[in-house]
Amino acid sequence: MERHQYGVGEYKYFARPMPHLVEDLRVTMYRELAATANRWAERMRSRDSFPPSLAEFLKVCAAAGQIKPTPLILRYEKGGYNCLHQDLYGEVAFPLQFTCALSQRGSDFEGGELLLVEQRPRAQSRGEAIALDAGEGLIFANRFRPAPGARGFHRVNMRHGVSTIRSGVRYAMGVIFHDAA
Repeated sequence: MERHQYGVGEYKYFARPMPHLVEDLRVTMYRELAATANRWAERMRSRDSFPPSLAEFLKVCAAAGQIKPTPLILRYEKGGYNCLHQDLYGEVAFPLQFTCALSQRGSDFEGGELLLVEQRPRAQSRGEAIALDAGEGLIFANRFRPAPGARGFHRVNMRHGVSTIRSGVRYAMGVIFHDAA
């Protein structure tokens, strides 16, 4: 992470074949989230369309040259953090992703809240810091989301990151549904 100035910590992407648990989670969650992704695209008047299965969506990714899997494990020690960013790995991107804490707050680490920041049009950015304990997860927008406005829905840019770890070691798993170039 440091050499790219993304933060201080380590991340390791799963290779294919992925562990069954990770693959099953990715397949099942995608199937449940595809309808939401399509509803979001419609609300934002986007031409994006997401097929009902992950296998079909990964064919769309492959046609765009995106064939590397993106689920990953992240590790942060005291002083580690992850800068605000969007997980975009090419032209094709699924609008939602999932993270799950693998370490217990209070006994394994302190700090390290998940940061979600929406960059509102013509207004100051708004952030949330979310503390996850081992086994807890969160689905969130990885690039933008629809927000209601005076003239219908508009696009709100989103970024996410991790606040500084004050002590211990924090592990998390991220499940990104689109593949990388």
